[in-house]
Amino acid sequence: MMRDFKPPRRLAGTTLLALLMSLAGCSLAPPYQAPHMVLPASYKGTGPFGLANPQAQLAQGDWWKMFGDEKLDDLEASLNAANPDLQAAEETYTQARDIVGEARSQLFPQLSAQAYTTQNSQSKNRLFRVNGGGPGDESSNGYGPALSWEPDFWGQIRNQTKYAKSNAQATAAMVASARLSLEVELANDYMALRALDSEHTVYTTTLGYYSDALKITQLRYAGKIAAGLDVERAQDQLSSAQAADTDIEAQRAVLEHAIAVLAGENPSSFSLAPEELTHLAIPVIPVGVPSALLQRRPDIAQSERLMAAANAEIGVARAAFYPNIQLSANAGFEDDGFGGLAALPNSLWSIGATATLPLFEGGLRRAEEQQSRSAFAQAGDNYRSTVLQAFREVEDQLVLTNKLASEYGQQHDALTAAIKVQDLSLRLYTNGLDNYLNVTVAQVAALSAELATVQVQSRVQWAAAGAPRTCPPRNRPSRSTRSRCTTRRVTLANRIKHVSRPALSDYERDR
Repeated sequence: MMRDFKPPRRLAGTTLLALLMSLAGCSLAPPYQAPHMVLPASYKGTGPFGLANPQAQLAQGDWWKMFGDEKLDDLEASLNAANPDLQAAEETYTQARDIVGEARSQLFPQLSAQAYTTQNSQSKNRLFRVNGGGPGDESSNGYGPALSWEPDFWGQIRNQTKYAKSNAQATAAMVASARLSLEVELANDYMALRALDSEHTVYTTTLGYYSDALKITQLRYAGKIAAGLDVERAQDQLSSAQAADTDIEAQRAVLEHAIAVLAGENPSSFSLAPEELTHLAIPVIPVGVPSALLQRRPDIAQSERLMAAANAEIGVARAAFYPNIQLSANAGFEDDGFGGLAALPNSLWSIGATATLPLFEGGLRRAEEQQSRSAFAQAGDNYRSTVLQAFREVEDQLVLTNKLASEYGQQHDALTAAIKVQDLSLRLYTNGLDNYLNVTVAQVAALSAELATVQVQSRVQWAAAGAPRTCPPRNRPSRSTRSRCTTRRVTLANRIKHVSRPALSDYERDR
């Protein structure tokens, strides 16, 4: 006769533990794959760029040193060390990392210690009290540990941790993008200030020329060989140029204050000595291949990490459909006094489990899951938009770099011709062979050509550096106080409308 086989308790416990561990490894989030986009083999635009290894980009570190300006190097170093906006952004990343720690802590059992003491007194006239039965006063004292744990059977806590971690990585990319934006803004303002210094030099030379022209008209008028109208025209030219030069000085002061704030210094005690734009070098930027762009830009890294966070959130929403199981255990000692509180007969313990399963909530869980899937799709759309925008900006930059180099040569030729016309017109007028109106027209053309040359030169440097949010020094919309320098008869040609923003630094994700 065969006996019924009963597995030993140890084997049954081992089997149950293995089952729980296998369930604890379950995750209901969809498998996440980095978004794939079809990329071209090369850029369409051309310019003075060279291929480079994306892991060895010049822009990976102190990219501004490519301009060869020691003062700019010092200002950028001061920005990274003392700019309050950048420091506030870095604290945001610190907080995001702490949130990851909070989420991860729920994976482990929570152990605590508790102690209590109570003194209770009952009413002598309470209901159903037997005469003299039971004590009226009693005390209770106890202490012991308490343990609670929520096994992550459905991967809810792990997905919450992944969500927090991906958000922290996106925040790290945001901080990198904020640092880059501040560095670029400082470089832009610094170049704008140096462009204003160059324009001030142009006006200083022009004012000397206009003063000489005014003296000539006054001498001819005194000799009764010229009309008073010529004197007034010459005076008008001189005064208009003086007003424009004063406006440049005002704009320079405002830019100097903006640079001081970006560098974390007080504008009242900050100053920059005048220096022309020509001392800044025009670097050759290694642009790399299109596939490397996805690894270099912090805004793309941020969008990709937000996609990963949205994917983990789907797992959190799906886990809500399954039972929520919690295990708890308590132990300790309890007695009505303190003398023998730790005696073995006063010991106590309890262990238990609770399970909660939603049955009807009016479609709440389903709506949460659909919302999380829609958020993931939205994050994917935002990622694609960010990538396309990045390629647009790089292509714009390549075209602008190439065209601005040609424009600078053409503008320099125009300047040479305008100066010759100005000198010739004044000589003809001095010899009585021409009227002063033609001199005035030539002077306006020469001044416009000189200012336009300075503008194109600054744009060539900015475009070669690939600085984001770049536009001409005197037309940047970010500072409302920077007015366009104009006089009644001086117009600036070839104003740029906008310049694109390729990446200036590599960003390595904090995985």
